[in-house]
Amino acid sequence: MGILDNRIHGPRPRGSHGHVVEELGRAIVSGEIPQASILPGDHDLMERFGVSRTVLREAMKTLAAKRLIEAKSRVGTRVLEDRRWNFVDSDVMSWRLSAGVDLEFVVHLAEMRLALEPSAAALAARHATNDEILELYAIAERMDRPEHSEESFAKVDLEFHIAVANASRNPFMRSVSSLIEAALAVSLHLSSPAVTPGGISTCASNHLRIAHAIAARDPERAANAMRFVIDDGVARVQDVLGR
Repeated sequence: MGILDNRIHGPRPRGSHGHVVEELGRAIVSGEIPQASILPGDHDLMERFGVSRTVLREAMKTLAAKRLIEAKSRVGTRVLEDRRWNFVDSDVMSWRLSAGVDLEFVVHLAEMRLALEPSAAALAARHATNDEILELYAIAERMDRPEHSEESFAKVDLEFHIAVANASRNPFMRSVSSLIEAALAVSLHLSSPAVTPGGISTCASNHLRIAHAIAARDPERAANAMRFVIDDGVARVQDVLGR
């Protein structure tokens, strides 16, 4: 739950390597360091962050793996265009959320979730074990508690969606959980159902419909129930951003 935890508690303390990655990554994604620009040389960056060449080079490798930068001989280290960034990387997504959320970002995120999560629910209806179905019911029950804070509700919500992804038996579904976390992090600060007891109850009921469909081994109904949950969450965020 890295993205969601970062939104709730802030970034965790990191060592020298992590500090360089965090500062440069956040600056790139926020636009403070423009796309297609060339980063300062090693000596300048070592001096800026107070780190050794070894630490700096490891940090550069990490940022390159996230597709934020690319080193070229006789040119230097260039910041890549955002179309090449690895947005399913939890750090990149956290930095993007910290840079601010707009309607376009919410829509793009929803489109990805709608492309994946209804299919995960349908697969879960085919493959979930009895124990996994019981777990879904237990999580849905924990969602329906009026004493939830916005933060505690978001964590249980995420737990439910990850449980569905796990029950799908498709490892790729679990690997893109950063998209779900990002959506819930947006909801947490803009349109959490936990603002009112009625919102909690309604959202919990919607998730319970997913569990019922999976338990009934009905892939189409499971996919539709998941689609409804995603659309409902997006509508709440769009309403807030529209206002």
